[in-house]
Amino acid sequence: MRTHIYTAIIERSIDAYWAYIPELEGVSGIGDNVTEAKNSMLEGLRIQQELGNIPTANYSIKYQFDIISLLSYFKGILTNAAFERLTGINQMQMSHYANGLKKPRKAQREKIEKALHQLGEELISIHL
Repeated sequence: MRTHIYTAIIERSIDAYWAYIPELEGVSGIGDNVTEAKNSMLEGLRIQQELGNIPTANYSIKYQFDIISLLSYFKGILTNAAFERLTGINQMQMSHYANGLKKPRKAQREKIEKALHQLGEELISIHL
């Protein structure tokens, strides 16, 4: 059976996170953090499948963050100093992105994404 890939958008508002799949009406979730928003959205997906509004086919979800949500989500895990080491983007600039004072250009967004993917690949290769 073929697996369908959905793109879920993660956004942060002033007081909550929101996760939704634009192509699936009624599939969204909200939470105090990204994990709660994702779980709420996945529950909405399950409910829509049970109601027969969307197929129960195999699927995977790719998450797309805006930069503020991403940096806020990883704040307790990766500091601005860590992001600087990973990306080469200085801490002050990362702070401006995290606080919404500035928006990164496309090249900067791609640099951040590439660095996180490289870190992920390195972490996956670790065996203890």
